[in-house]
Amino acid sequence: MTRTLIKICGVTRVEDAESIVDLDVDVIGLNFVAKSPRSISVMTAREIQAALRSRNRALSIWAVFADAVPEHVAAVISEITPDVLQFHGEETPEYCRQFARPYVKVVPMRPGVSIAEMAEGYDDATMLLLDTWTRGHSGGTGTTFDWSLWPRKCTKPLMLAGGLDPENVASAVQRLSPAAVDVAGGVEGGIKGIKDLERCRRFVEAVRMIDQQLERSSK
Repeated sequence: MTRTLIKICGVTRVEDAESIVDLDVDVIGLNFVAKSPRSISVMTAREIQAALRSRNRALSIWAVFADAVPEHVAAVISEITPDVLQFHGEETPEYCRQFARPYVKVVPMRPGVSIAEMAEGYDDATMLLLDTWTRGHSGGTGTTFDWSLWPRKCTKPLMLAGGLDPENVASAVQRLSPAAVDVAGGVEGGIKGIKDLERCRRFVEAVRMIDQQLERSSK
């Protein structure tokens, strides 16, 4: 069956995680980037993880970092044992590999970026996450990038991020066929980090609708 992996990132509250777990979501992202409004403490992350695991759901938990000192990453890993590490900064392949855990490397879609070169350099990454590039920001800007830059072929699975929301995600999946989609601000209300369950539900339903359409068309 055609299935787009769905990640809801920047979850900051246990009650949000407990609501999201009942949706057809694959991944919850926990943000450990200090300057982000969605950053959480290790203690909160442990509470969210415990709430998710108690529901006996197979949700994957990803820990998000951006140019963190290795000691900080190691400390988080020791406390919550995330399934995947997501690196949002200028981390080198050697940096990403040192933790001996599955990782995803974010690629800011700046002018001149070569997805082929990134895929070759980070050849052991689980996937590449293509996100909007904005000077001075490592993501989470709530704006889309030029989708014409999306590569037609890549040796790595690609995750789409940047300005996705319940209104545009169906078009994005239909047009680009990403392996995964990532959303944070697009499923929030007026406060960053506080998820709107109805927007989360609509986002998931939009993706699964296109998954079903693509599945039928492939038969």
